[in-house]
Amino acid sequence: MSISEQPDAPEQLQTHTAVRRFTVLTVNTHKGFTALNRRFILPELREAVRSVSADVVFLQEVHGTHEHHPQRYDNWPSMPQYEFLADTLWPQFAYGRNAVYPAGDHGNALLSKFQIIRHDNLDVSISGHENRGILHCVLRLPGDGPEVHAICVHLGLHETHRTEQLELLARRLAELPSDAPVIVAGDFNDWRQRADALLEPCGLREVFAEHHGKPARSFPARLPMLRLDRIYVRNLKASRPQVLVARPWSHLSDHAPLSVEIEL
Repeated sequence: MSISEQPDAPEQLQTHTAVRRFTVLTVNTHKGFTALNRRFILPELREAVRSVSADVVFLQEVHGTHEHHPQRYDNWPSMPQYEFLADTLWPQFAYGRNAVYPAGDHGNALLSKFQIIRHDNLDVSISGHENRGILHCVLRLPGDGPEVHAICVHLGLHETHRTEQLELLARRLAELPSDAPVIVAGDFNDWRQRADALLEPCGLREVFAEHHGKPARSFPARLPMLRLDRIYVRNLKASRPQVLVARPWSHLSDHAPLSVEIEL
């Protein structure tokens, strides 16, 4: 599948100052609701995301549209959730619609301070089960460095489905130049910790496993026990991986966000 071209970067992105280091954040937004859907907190989540000042943000379970929620919640944004979260801090964003239903849709999104020159959404849904996707964006950083591939992932709840979806991800990675910088991040739902072994032949290294021996505990956010969320890199250096578990993060989603510094 070809990936669609993006328009030219806004003037503020067109700078000659080379970027060699940047910060990545990944968070499952739970469609803007707290755990168990008790409260709509997307505005609070936006402030928390802004406080990290990450350069690239990987989002899972974000609404594109919803017909009924604007009537139920006074603070429901008038724009897609990913655009609301991007606000003025991330001038570039891409959305991959995964699930479509009568009231609306949701999927993965990427917010970027760098130009997204092209993107596509790979459908990895297993027929008859939950809809899942892999959003593949190509970033152009200021300077003369290589393009960076940023792949946002949300995999299924069943292990057999995840195995098939990881195979599809591996095929996409095999299509990329072997020396291309790659970041793969998101909600892998991999509580049995099988993904690392499947992705290692693709050259991917999980940043928490590399630094701490195991992927991070990220679920449930208030008392993380399961290692569901991941950040993988290829042809990049990673440092300072962090799990954001303190308030307000522990009360903004059912997943704790992960962050890491990336160096070309």
